[in-house]
Amino acid sequence: MPCNFIARHIAGKVGSLIATLPLLAAAASPGLPAAAAIDAEVARLMAATQAQGMAVAVVDAGEVVHVGAYGRRNAAGEPLLTDTVMYAASLTKTVFAYWVMQLVESGQLDLDRPLADCLDRPLPDYPNDARYGPWRDLAGDERWRRLTARMLLTHSGGFANFPFLEPDRRLRIHFDPGTRYAYSGEGLILLQFVLERGLGLDVGAEVQRRVFDRLGMTRTGLMWRADFRPNLADGWTSDGRVESHDERSKVRVAGSMDTTIADMARLVASHIRGVGLSPEGTAALTAPQLPITTASQFPTLQPELPPGRRRADLAAGLGVVTFSGPQGAGFFKGGHNDSTGNTWVCVKQPRRCVVVLANDVRAERAFPRLVEFILGETGVPWAWEYGGMAFVR
Repeated sequence: MPCNFIARHIAGKVGSLIATLPLLAAAASPGLPAAAAIDAEVARLMAATQAQGMAVAVVDAGEVVHVGAYGRRNAAGEPLLTDTVMYAASLTKTVFAYWVMQLVESGQLDLDRPLADCLDRPLPDYPNDARYGPWRDLAGDERWRRLTARMLLTHSGGFANFPFLEPDRRLRIHFDPGTRYAYSGEGLILLQFVLERGLGLDVGAEVQRRVFDRLGMTRTGLMWRADFRPNLADGWTSDGRVESHDERSKVRVAGSMDTTIADMARLVASHIRGVGLSPEGTAALTAPQLPITTASQFPTLQPELPPGRRRADLAAGLGVVTFSGPQGAGFFKGGHNDSTGNTWVCVKQPRRCVVVLANDVRAERAFPRLVEFILGETGVPWAWEYGGMAFVR
């Protein structure tokens, strides 16, 4: 295959960016609250937001120390359990990046080699189909030849989030690839396409084998499984309507994963410990790769802020967003649809994390308070993540 080679430069040009970011003196991490206190705070916040279901896991020193599920999984009132299958939404992207770094370390992919080298014909020559993007829309714009895996994992490929959000529903490159951050699920779908067509990989099967099976995540998959149905979470929208769980029949690394809070606890602990990776690969995943220069994450193609108004510590990692706060360097990733709200936050030095899966989008208003209650003040850029959302305290 044209893209099989010994990978080089795992960290790439990250060092120069790290040197420009503000170095904050990290305070000692506060003690974690007891399990009963976490349970009580979740109950209080669910009442304040009217959220019907939430699940929470806590990792300390790289080990799972708390897993809890609260409320209902469906309109029938059946309880949400720690092994209830829930929609992971865009947390899928972080899992995909974790697996991609394993490809890099096994010599199957170089983060900085143009992905055009992996294909047997120009990208716009591939036919459009329902599973992948409308690559033919890129005909006439040769900038697609510059795209690399690092650019797509740091949301700097130049695409909108998805082409169906464009006024004419056509895929286009809005800025020179690699020059700025603009959140794009379509960029991750393009990387999936290249790995499947160029390297001949079955992404769903490989992630299952190298991540889910390896970590004992028995109720997680990148597409729907019939055995999920007996213990499955539906969701609640912002106006309190119930939405049935979407049985996704295609692997879409931008957001097709179903999982449980127990499985996510295993994943988060393994991710921050770097299971399956070298120390260098583990560090590269959550190192600042590209400055983030916008006031909020959405809309994705908003103008950049003037330099003096940008949050200097905010940057894209590989599948995550990185920041610095009172406890030092951290990273996070959110996941969202009309009836789902998820978040994953880690402080790197104590290897301490919280992951929240909510089958009620109203729970997002409680995320800053809940994460602070468990981890203490971390510096997570909540206003950038959620824009003008009014949070509960």
